[in-house]
Amino acid sequence: MGRDIEAVHAKDAPRAVGPYSQAVSAGGFVFVSGSIPLDPATGEVVEGGIAEQTARAIENARCILNACGLGLENVVKTEVFLRDMDDFAGMNAAYATFFTAEPRPARTTVEVSRLPRDVLVEISCVAYRG
Repeated sequence: MGRDIEAVHAKDAPRAVGPYSQAVSAGGFVFVSGSIPLDPATGEVVEGGIAEQTARAIENARCILNACGLGLENVVKTEVFLRDMDDFAGMNAAYATFFTAEPRPARTTVEVSRLPRDVLVEISCVAYRG
């Protein structure tokens, strides 16, 4: 890989649970892997429903972005994977409290049949250093 492509490791976010990086910085972009609602201190899924799980997944992504000197205001695209589309309203309400700066990121939301650790939500994002 070229010198402008680097793996990102945030100590205050859950470790990658497979052969991938928490994020990859490439040129002006940072690509954050799917973040699930694991408590970074315990490695366990946070208690609660879709709102709590959405908040923890976004907080984990924020920690990874912070390791690059970026924040949620740098996010230009998110992908949300829901175990049940009936959770959309709850996810959307929690999500909206984190992404308040305009322009808000572009977003894709899809229902999937299963997620790691049987969580309710997984969120990945792309940030721009601009």
